[in-house]
Amino acid sequence: MSGLSKIISELAHYRKVARTLRNASAPSPADDRDGRLVEIADFGANPGNLRMLVHAPETLGPKPGLVVVLHGCTQTAQAYDFGSGWSTLADTHGFALLYPEQKSANNANTCFSWFDPAHIARGKGEAGSIRNMIERMAVDLNVDRDRIFVTGLSAGGAMTNVMLATYPEVFAAGAVIAGLPYGGARNVHEAFRSMFSGASRGAHEWGALVRDASPHRGPWPKVSIWHGEADATVVPSNAQEIVKQWTDVHALPHHATSQETHGGHHLRQWRDGVGELRIEEHLIAGMNHGAPLTGAKGEGVGVAGPFMLDVGISSTFEIARFFGLIAAGAAHEKPAPKAAAQEANPLASDLHAVVSSVEKTIAETLRKAGLLR
Repeated sequence: MSGLSKIISELAHYRKVARTLRNASAPSPADDRDGRLVEIADFGANPGNLRMLVHAPETLGPKPGLVVVLHGCTQTAQAYDFGSGWSTLADTHGFALLYPEQKSANNANTCFSWFDPAHIARGKGEAGSIRNMIERMAVDLNVDRDRIFVTGLSAGGAMTNVMLATYPEVFAAGAVIAGLPYGGARNVHEAFRSMFSGASRGAHEWGALVRDASPHRGPWPKVSIWHGEADATVVPSNAQEIVKQWTDVHALPHHATSQETHGGHHLRQWRDGVGELRIEEHLIAGMNHGAPLTGAKGEGVGVAGPFMLDVGISSTFEIARFFGLIAAGAAHEKPAPKAAAQEANPLASDLHAVVSSVEKTIAETLRKAGLLR
């Protein structure tokens, strides 16, 4: 029976391999997240010592739009993409994504240095690195330079304002989620004070910081501002200061052109003299610090989690619409469900068939030997 014992032992091994393959063929959310972005190691000068990760859908057009997405503290590019759902929208609507990523060697909490003068000036530090990444993407993918956008959450939202201020000629629009105005802090102490207490300045003073950040004199990028009214990490008054900063840059009045409220969602909009939307502010009642999502409901994308808050409105989808990457009346198309595990991994199916055949052979052998009835 030693030969039979060996067969049984090997069969147990094959069962284990088959089970592993079956489980691997049905990616967990983390596996799906980790597979979306690809790192580009060489993008030119990297004065900020950042990583460059990208997502380019197979359906990319001849002159696609590009969205630069900046994660928040304690996040990675992959995690932020998974939570926000940007790559899902990019696959559906055919635009490219650039995810600059902070290294823990630079900041233990992986925060972008939105307050450090060495990183928030044109051509320097992290701002310079991100600009060089954009150029690499623009050349490699023949990006439409009139459709380059930037968005980010928290420290990434503050860094979004840095990019809009230092390179306004590069971006058609930006979206700041739970962020801070440009130039509101110049060191760690001021950064925490701005986050927890806010920093109030006059609109013209805020606007001058943007105008002094580059030689550009217009036209200026459009700006969408998002904030939770219960945010205790970056207090909501920062949203008001960002509004003051960009209405001054656009030479718009402080009072909004229009405002409306739907449930706990308060929206204000500012339009220019010809009726073009230039600035909008979204305040979400009861929402703490994070990016608003709708999760599996409605037309939203993304997955709720830390700093990804299912509050009934998809900031990702609405920001893409604000950028003009999605038609005004379009509804989100849900991705098709993934195939069953056995179909996704033919090797697993083949191995299961082999195991089944061996089991039948052993059973027949045991019956002939009178050991199995």
